[in-house]
Amino acid sequence: MTSRLLAGSVLTVFVIFFVLPVLWLLLAATKTDQQLVHDNPLSFGSWHALSANWHALTAFQDDAILLWLRNSALYAAISLVITLCLAIPAGYALAMTEFRGRHTLLIATLVVMLMPNATLVVPLFLEINAVHLIGTMWSIILPYSFYPFGVYLTYIYFTTAVPKDLLAAARIDGCSEFGVFRHVALPLATPVIALVGFFSFVANWTNYFLPYVMLPESGQMPIQVGVGSLLSNVPSFNPTVGTLAIQRPQLALATLVAITPVLVVFLFAQRFLVSGMLAGATKE
Repeated sequence: MTSRLLAGSVLTVFVIFFVLPVLWLLLAATKTDQQLVHDNPLSFGSWHALSANWHALTAFQDDAILLWLRNSALYAAISLVITLCLAIPAGYALAMTEFRGRHTLLIATLVVMLMPNATLVVPLFLEINAVHLIGTMWSIILPYSFYPFGVYLTYIYFTTAVPKDLLAAARIDGCSEFGVFRHVALPLATPVIALVGFFSFVANWTNYFLPYVMLPESGQMPIQVGVGSLLSNVPSFNPTVGTLAIQRPQLALATLVAITPVLVVFLFAQRFLVSGMLAGATKE
């Protein structure tokens, strides 16, 4: 009885703090601004209001939200490719080879991985500015392409889930070290590749502070910074806004548009994500 009561209490708290806000966000996009204020918070508005909100949202700065979505997709895709090309071999090397400085590299990877992203913005800005890349897409892509968390995940996977005897057998058969990695280790690493790819994509897609600092022009913004720009054009939050006003239901719709790609990627990749998270958890 006590365990059921505890489980029910936890589920109730989860619904209140996580499910209800998402449900409110979904329904807010179907209302007018007046309905959002005066109607039941969890009531459905109308399909007509949803269509009107979409047209008003896309009309803001001549389809700016579609440009922001394209920018986010471009930044995240290029960063993802570079991340996989760097993190997977780096994690494999740390797990399977012994060399001077290996322990130091592992500690440095852990330290950088645990640091909040905001603490690295100033040194990253100074580095990017030194090579004159401020205001270009590479000022966003390059810092997030070197992904310590991905390296550490790969290191853990190869350490726990890939038998070293299997790799040793490939070397005895005449495979070079690169051949062992390419033909033996890499085909076995599909779960961790999916896991690193997903976390890298989410980190890049939800990145706000770094693009906000690095990219001065609206046409270069990713969707997260764009939603922040929309927020400053909502009269309820900024009474000084001019004629280019965005209403709260349109802001809610923009938020839904911003999170939809992450949700879609998660739904398609969840099978690989689960296997990647459980890799090495059991032994035969």
